Amino acid sequence: MSHPASLSTDRGNVAPAITLMFMAPLVAEVLPGATRFSSIFVFPVEMCVWGACALLIRDAVRRYNLGWPGMLLLGLALAVAEECLIQQTSLAPLVIRLKGQTYARAFGVNYVYFLWALIYEPVFVVVVSISTVELIFPRRKQVPWIGKGGLVILLPLLLVGSLFAWYSWTQVARIKVFHLPGYHPPAAAILFATVAMGALIYIAFKMKPPAGKSFQPAAAWLLGISGAVWAFILYGLVLLGFGIDPAFPEWIAIGGAIVILVILPVAILPKFLRHSGWTGRHQFGLTCGTIIGSMAAGQIGFIGATGPDMYFKIITNILTIFLLTLLGFRQNKRTNFA
Repeated sequence: MSHPASLSTDRGNVAPAITLMFMAPLVAEVLPGATRFSSIFVFPVEMCVWGACALLIRDAVRRYNLGWPGMLLLGLALAVAEECLIQQTSLAPLVIRLKGQTYARAFGVNYVYFLWALIYEPVFVVVVSISTVELIFPRRKQVPWIGKGGLVILLPLLLVGSLFAWYSWTQVARIKVFHLPGYHPPAAAILFATVAMGALIYIAFKMKPPAGKSFQPAAAWLLGISGAVWAFILYGLVLLGFGIDPAFPEWIAIGGAIVILVILPVAILPKFLRHSGWTGRHQFGLTCGTIIGSMAAGQIGFIGATGPDMYFKIITNILTIFLLTLLGFRQNKRTNFA
């Protein structure tokens, strides 16, 4: 099967490409409540950064057969760029300190928060968003969605969006909205982040998808529950990063997160994916459960809240559950008649 020449000339790829650019910030920012109705004006910028990067990563994975390790490594490179170069939220003192104290910060890094970002952003911006869109457009699952023409469009959008995101957060929001001093990361941090990004990208293209044993996938409903629980635990990690319990030992937060949120999924899920019994129904169950878990966990941040932000989150979450239900019925019908 030939790859499309460009985003603009292959109509079959326009819809999934644009949907992914929309889906990435929707899943990662809007549905859990990080981007609220009062700040929805930043959504186009998020599409230019999150959406464009998710689309570029998917294209690289499909075009060069990088597999799930390549997708995660490129997602990690994106997270490092966001956290250290674009918005610098893992380097600058955190804006949100739930108990008014600085928690888990050393050597100029908010290291518990940074760990959360290194897990959350690759999974929700990249993996979950791509999985959702491929479920919507199953016939386009195996082919790239952009070509040279698409790159001509995407790269300027990514550059402009990144510059705008950097300026609006570091020079406007931190100083004029939150009344915090300006922050300028040290040159060593910028250099280290740049080298780390380059190394992650290099490894992603050089690493071959691992082979090994495969296991019969768990039932789709069980995968969904597991994804929801995983999302809740991940939300707990960011709450710790924001200092909800300043006395909580940092080493337990770091160690527990690495074991539960990283090692266990990486040890189990690839074995399911390699099994011939893995179907779109399993993919839907895991993806849907993870999204719903993230939305439900994000509701914790709205406890006691009222007004447009609260109503916007409730409406978007209900609408998403409705659409996921329709997608689930369609996936179930497709699996039954495959």
